[in-house]
Amino acid sequence: MTSDDQTPPPASASDIIGAALGGAARKAGLDPAEDASTQKVVWSAMGGWRGILESVLPSLAFVTLFTISPEPLILSLGVSVGLAAVFTIVRLIQKSPPSAALGGLIAAAAAAALALFTGRGADNFVPGLITNAVYGTAFLVSALIGWSLIGIAAGFLMGDATGWRSDRRKRRAFRWLAIAWAALFFARLAVQLPLYLTDQVTALGTLKLVMGLPLFAPLIAVTWLVVRALYPRASTEEPASQP
Repeated sequence: MTSDDQTPPPASASDIIGAALGGAARKAGLDPAEDASTQKVVWSAMGGWRGILESVLPSLAFVTLFTISPEPLILSLGVSVGLAAVFTIVRLIQKSPPSAALGGLIAAAAAAALALFTGRGADNFVPGLITNAVYGTAFLVSALIGWSLIGIAAGFLMGDATGWRSDRRKRRAFRWLAIAWAALFFARLAVQLPLYLTDQVTALGTLKLVMGLPLFAPLIAVTWLVVRALYPRASTEEPASQP
């Protein structure tokens, strides 16, 4: 056998994207192949109490302090970034995965830097608006072209690769799930962008929190239940032996 025969075929785009999405889902506790309750999966996806606090407190502190005292802007921004830094340091000290808190710290620092540069408190929410636009577009386009990001991730996790595309039921379900996720991101954008443009910082920050985890959790649950229904677990019980 020649060396060329031993060379594995190059990974396709769907394989690469599936591995990335599937790996992220697995780290978040969203592996449909595992036997877990919906409640446990949703709780794991949110990161438990620590994840909720890391997600909510920096933004809540900024909105509260800015509403009480808009000036100096660096006060509310500093407390927000400081809280994100504390969460990251605690994770590092406890030697727990710092990725979630570190990502929050980087996002908070970048948003604060932009707001300080422009002098507008509303600019603290620009990264979130961009994220919603990008994610919403990615999910919608994936649904329209028949390569649902949900399907790609589920196919990787369930060992189905792209087999779901030849199953009309799975293809339709994954398409609508991707549209549902796109609708969530675009709904956030539709509500929050006008508030950003009119510089309504308190309302913008409040609605960002309201449209965050409270909408994320139910959609995670629905996605999990649909994927589990499409890929029912095979029974592991051995048939009873005949006498």
